[in-house]
Amino acid sequence: MDPKGKRKLSPDLGLILITAALVVFGWLVLYSASALVADSRFGDQYYFIKRQILWSVLGAGALLIAMRVPLHWVQGSARPLLLGVVVLLVLVLVMGHEVGGAKRWLRIGGFGLQPSELAKLALILALADYLDRKQSRLSRFAGGYLPPLLVTGALLGLIALERDLGTPMLIGCVAMGMIFLAGARPAHLAATVLGVLPLLYLAVFHVAYRRQRFFSFLDPWKDAQGTGYQLVQSLLALGSGGFWGKGSGESTIKMYYMPESQTDFIFPIFGEEFGFVGTSLLTTAYFYLSFACFRVAFRAVHWFHALVAAGVGMILGGQVLINLGVVTGLLPTKGIPLPFLSFGGSSMLVLLTAIGLVLNISRQPGAPVILANPSKRRA
Repeated sequence: MDPKGKRKLSPDLGLILITAALVVFGWLVLYSASALVADSRFGDQYYFIKRQILWSVLGAGALLIAMRVPLHWVQGSARPLLLGVVVLLVLVLVMGHEVGGAKRWLRIGGFGLQPSELAKLALILALADYLDRKQSRLSRFAGGYLPPLLVTGALLGLIALERDLGTPMLIGCVAMGMIFLAGARPAHLAATVLGVLPLLYLAVFHVAYRRQRFFSFLDPWKDAQGTGYQLVQSLLALGSGGFWGKGSGESTIKMYYMPESQTDFIFPIFGEEFGFVGTSLLTTAYFYLSFACFRVAFRAVHWFHALVAAGVGMILGGQVLINLGVVTGLLPTKGIPLPFLSFGGSSMLVLLTAIGLVLNISRQPGAPVILANPSKRRA
């Protein structure tokens, strides 16, 4: 029962089923992609999959909690949560664990925590809270539109200092999408985009390794054994998969030709083994996952709920689009994992928690707000 005495609805069954299917199928794909690397590096072919299953179980627990916690508690905790994430991001810069020249992890026991993953959900909640409370002021630049923009910019700046440009770009696009849905003036949004473009140019072309990545993206075959190596191997894997694929576990590219195949470049291994048919089905599953979140958003009974569900749908869809764009050569290389398939405990925990919140929102009874018309906002 909700606080007004209305019986809760059943959670969105389609969202539950597609999430469970992706998580479990992701274990099989990850094992296939990581067994050789895990055995050579740690002497245990199950090293990555055991940790992924552990984080999945923890994430499932977080999902169940998020699905039942009162949503007004979630809204009340949004600002303290964002502040806590900011503290973690500062700690990463001071005492973070460095991998590949980038500081993105805090080591806790034998595990790594990536605060930039937590920042995705924290910012969605904080923005949804602000936009719900201040929506009537959003048409004003200084008194409504500017404050969330400054907070978002500060958070993205901290993440960018970790030598991570992909995550700030993703989160920034999601933030702009949420602000747009809440009713911001198009002129303000356009001015923001124009103002960010010079900063993006400087971040890419005035940093040597990013500039190299960009030019290798334009022509990876020019330096196929150097800067273009990862993308070339990715394209070869996807191409060799053909229509039906070589079969589960039969990838040859993963045999020391694809570095770190268990992380951001796991999709090419999947494509080689399951072919065009498998990649099409997987892409469809991801489309439905994001669509289900938006469906919940448009049926939500409160503006905070609607914006949270839409934000989660955008973050999921955005990660998939960027990851697939990178591995197919449509986008420059960015360190964005493929949801539920790429190895990563922080990502698994955060995404399952986020989906738990969307399921919680789907259970709320009452008439939906109209997301496309902020003037019809309910209290």
